[in-house]
Amino acid sequence: MAYDYFRKGEYEKAASIYKSLYEKNKFNATYLTRLIDCEQQLTNFDVAKNLIENHLEEFPTQYHFYVELGYNYELQHQQEIANSHYQKALDFLEKNYNYGYSIGKAFQNNHLLDYALKAYTLTMKKNPNANYNLQIASIYGEKGEINNMFDTYLNMVEKDEKYTATILRYIGKFITDDGANENNILFRKLVLKRLQSNQLNSWNQILSWLYMQQKEFGKAFIQEKALHKRNNESIEGIINVGEIAFDNNDFKTTHDVFTYILENTDNQSGILDAKLYLLYVSIEILEDLNAVDLQFQEIFNQYGKTTNTLEIQIAYAGFLTFKKNQPQQAILVLKEALKLRSDNFQKAEIKLKLGDILVFNGKFNEALIYFSQVQTKLKNHILAQEARFKVAQTSYFKGDFEWAETQLKVLKGSTSQLIANDALDLSLIINDNSAQDSLKIALKKYAQADLLVFQHKNKEAIDSLNAILNEYKGHPIEDETLFKQATVYEEIKEYLKAETNYLKIIEINPNDILVDDAYFRLGELYSKQENIEKAKEYYQKIIFDFPSSIHLVKARNKFRKLRGDDI
Repeated sequence: MAYDYFRKGEYEKAASIYKSLYEKNKFNATYLTRLIDCEQQLTNFDVAKNLIENHLEEFPTQYHFYVELGYNYELQHQQEIANSHYQKALDFLEKNYNYGYSIGKAFQNNHLLDYALKAYTLTMKKNPNANYNLQIASIYGEKGEINNMFDTYLNMVEKDEKYTATILRYIGKFITDDGANENNILFRKLVLKRLQSNQLNSWNQILSWLYMQQKEFGKAFIQEKALHKRNNESIEGIINVGEIAFDNNDFKTTHDVFTYILENTDNQSGILDAKLYLLYVSIEILEDLNAVDLQFQEIFNQYGKTTNTLEIQIAYAGFLTFKKNQPQQAILVLKEALKLRSDNFQKAEIKLKLGDILVFNGKFNEALIYFSQVQTKLKNHILAQEARFKVAQTSYFKGDFEWAETQLKVLKGSTSQLIANDALDLSLIINDNSAQDSLKIALKKYAQADLLVFQHKNKEAIDSLNAILNEYKGHPIEDETLFKQATVYEEIKEYLKAETNYLKIIEINPNDILVDDAYFRLGELYSKQENIEKAKEYYQKIIFDFPSSIHLVKARNKFRKLRGDDI
């Protein structure tokens, strides 16, 4: 209750309660410290002074209250007296270094950062077993001395590598996903300098972590590979790089990583995982679909269709449906897979893919049954949340927007950020296009066109989206329709038509929620066509006009590369 009053700025009420608490338990320093804070906020400096002096008389070894006494004078602009009390606390540490933390913390709490540094440093000098490097690094960070802060954290690792994970949690607050960021560059240089003089495993781990933050997966792979070759230990770090590289469409690094794993493991599970990701890459980059199909068949011939190859069977069903347009064959593959003696989680993965393929085939009700089974069987699991989103998406395709919204409301708080974002996006489409159209006719037509996109029926999708654009000019659905159609044009490499759509979105409403997306996609389009000046123009638009855009970091990096900066 006292803290609640304190937090609201009701210091008289807070002081009354803290005073009562302190009188009942004078060993609890928090009660007294808060009471002093309250009196100082009320400018009752003499009351605060008496509280501190009386406490010190009763507990003379609690020297950190000399810091509080000094700060009480500092608030009254009596700096010389304040300094004398600060020095008294530091002098006490010369012989009583066991009090280093309490005195250092008292300085830190009152933002007396230079004195806090002196207290922690002196304590560590007097007691080699003391370790206040985390506190010292934090102070440097607060002072804006980033170089000293990074160095202090790295000193901790140099002394004991077990601190690696700990320091990365703190450093993560100062590092961005922009490799050209000043802090990123400084940190990389400091780690590289240490790596040159001392081949600690942690330096490679830290560099790998940094490159992963910056989405430079090829460089992260180099660091993980160096670790593996030096120690010949687990390849989990390398696998992690490959999986995340694939999720970020870095197919070259994905291919390099899993080829390396195949060459360096004899574990069957690891081999199958590597082969699966190499198949994923082939699906993305190879135009000869029969060659990809042959790769699948070679694996099934070698390893069979068992629970060991279940993920590959699921991937094959997806390939048959979305690449070869053979959904019936895919359904047979998955229904055979359901007969295997797999666990609930494996069955859920099969049913989710089976549901997707049934939606592709227009069999919504059957798809909903499979999605609902996953929801029921694995309540609160991430797969159940994924199933719920698929229920919402299928209901949206059907035109049952009310039920879709019911599911999406739950998913906005999903533990998976990706699912929560997808739920939010779909919910916005439904809500934004329902207000002016109680019958939701335009939205129903858009959902039908969106289904065609899901089914990879690009020509039919474009025609349906054109019909919406002709019929609903000025309707809120117009910008979503233009954007959706532009993405389909990009898919079929009709870049000029995609460009026209993006420019139209900007022209219709420069403040629309999709405008920054349109500018970024234009930058990407011109970059692919090697129209450097045009690409720079649109990336720059994001940098200057949309500082809160999710595309900001990518746009800045791409702009600098096109300008020829050394990054």
